[in-house]
Amino acid sequence: MKLKNIILFSLVLLLTSCALKPITSDYTFIKTDLEKVELDNLGNGTILIYNGADILHKIDNTARLNIWIDNKPLGQIRPSEYVIINLKNGKHQFKALHIDVVNMRSEHDVEIDEKTKVIKIKPNITSNRLTVTNELPEKIEKFKYAEKR
Repeated sequence: MKLKNIILFSLVLLLTSCALKPITSDYTFIKTDLEKVELDNLGNGTILIYNGADILHKIDNTARLNIWIDNKPLGQIRPSEYVIINLKNGKHQFKALHIDVVNMRSEHDVEIDEKTKVIKIKPNITSNRLTVTNELPEKIEKFKYAEKR
């Protein structure tokens, strides 16, 4: 019975220790309704950024991403959330952090131009992956707009 309690306590501690505290955004989010999110409305500096975490990261609470752009906090994007912001054309440095037992940090240089519309950031087992997809995520209707935390 004592061993069972220790294992249960350890499991609960492991699952809750991976929670990442949110950072406050310095960016102005462009609020929109899901019905109005269309690829044609993006571009020319209006960029949709979403968390493309898969089910494995969602289960153990390691899918929360804190993101900085040019050393300015964008905030925390949880799984199946997105934000829309304005970015000037040019090179921008994205930094992403998620916790998966240890801090998983990554840096990405992204060239923004008038054709850049959608950026997917996804935690993986060793770091984070950033991809300029210029495509809305599958099942966008299941995504929700990230709130400033």
